[in-house]
Amino acid sequence: MISIDLHTHTSASHGENSVAEMRAAARLRGIKIQGFSEHSPRPRDYVYPSDYGAHLLAAFPRYAEEVLAARAGEDAPRALFGMELDWLPAERAFMEQAADAYPFDYIIGGIHFLGHWGFDASAADWEKLNPDERDGIYARYFDELRNMATARHNGKRLADIAAHPDIIKLFSISDFRRWIALPASLRQASDALVAIRDAGMAMEISSAGLRKPCAEIYPHPAIMGLAAEIGVAISFGSDAHCVNTPAYAFDQLEAYAASFGYTESRYFVGREARALPFSG
Repeated sequence: MISIDLHTHTSASHGENSVAEMRAAARLRGIKIQGFSEHSPRPRDYVYPSDYGAHLLAAFPRYAEEVLAARAGEDAPRALFGMELDWLPAERAFMEQAADAYPFDYIIGGIHFLGHWGFDASAADWEKLNPDERDGIYARYFDELRNMATARHNGKRLADIAAHPDIIKLFSISDFRRWIALPASLRQASDALVAIRDAGMAMEISSAGLRKPCAEIYPHPAIMGLAAEIGVAISFGSDAHCVNTPAYAFDQLEAYAASFGYTESRYFVGREARALPFSG
């Protein structure tokens, strides 16, 4: 079974539990390597209707201290220090400063905003959109996914993992399934995946979608098929926000990835890639 979970949140943001509590939960589920990937602080103009930004900004140093202490210890699971960096293309200096702030093992690049709109916050926002408007948003999202993958900082990639790569389907799964089946959409997704591969990044296979309104693993099978064909490396993440969700549905994730020919996942130590077989 998959023994590595690289996407873990804590009470430093909008999670419910501490670093220690999340480690204990992962240990009970057989996780051998647990990556903590708390959200990055954001500029003040990027907020959700119900926002945790001020709390995160105040709590992040303590979170970093706790994860670094866990990383230095020998208790299972092995702890890695990561961060989920919001891709905000108009805030390049802010992103680079956040990535340089601590000795991270890896950076997860997460797209949650298009402009200043946090598109994953409210189903009501999507209910106002017609199918053509939704299609335009999907296209814009995959353009940004490609842009994120090509972003460089200090001669290296800005992010190591592309988080929940089709999270844009969250509140409109039927329209997204129609859109992703179009030849032009598949070409656009393929362009983003080629950029991820060429950057040496991994594409996250995430069980978070199973707990969301889309009720589907991230990413969609059409994207998985493209990724396998192109040769994109993968990582696994639960996007856990409470003690009930580390390694959530990892049996399903393993079967899903294996059905496309994958046998190993990627993780990062000191921003350098390593591979681990599912049975490792």
